[in-house]
Amino acid sequence: MTGIDTGDTGWMLVSTALVMLMTPGLAFFYGGLVRRKNILSVMMQCFMLLAVISLQWLLFGYSLAFGPD
Repeated sequence: MTGIDTGDTGWMLVSTALVMLMTPGLAFFYGGLVRRKNILSVMMQCFMLLAVISLQWLLFGYSLAFGPD
């Protein structure tokens, strides 16, 4: 197989968008489970986790997903 398959690329983009939309929802959910004074801390932890996962994708995931077999 030569080239990048558009279906696979489209699926990766849709999956990534869904995960990025899920992260604020998860932050609000976890924020509702803690005391009022800890909400900001929990939300920042969720968004920092999104940043770490994004960096891992850039460093390792891209080559695993689109690299040679």
